Amino acid sequence: MDRSYLLTPLVGFAVVAVLAAMLRWTFSRGHSLVARVPRQSTPDDYGLLVAIAEPADRAAGRRLCQVLVADGIRCTLVDTTEGLRLMVWPPDEEAARSALERHRS
Repeated sequence: MDRSYLLTPLVGFAVVAVLAAMLRWTFSRGHSLVARVPRQSTPDDYGLLVAIAEPADRAAGRRLCQVLVADGIRCTLVDTTEGLRLMVWPPDEEAARSALERHRS
């Protein structure tokens, strides 16, 4: 009996299994042993987000975020190279500015 008839498919399956395991390990996310250091950037480097306020400190920024969230506006507080900025999406810019103006009054 010719053993290559049985051995050839087994070797082929083993090679495919090893390649699949290597590809899964290579393209998996979130398993880095080294933590990524957050980097600061300019306010213009946040894609579509628009800066609408420049809070003096983090506590003031969080209070402004709470005002916007209470009005149903998504926002984020970022630490840029030029200081803290409160950012919103362009469709929400006008509503966010008016909400902050109402809050100041």
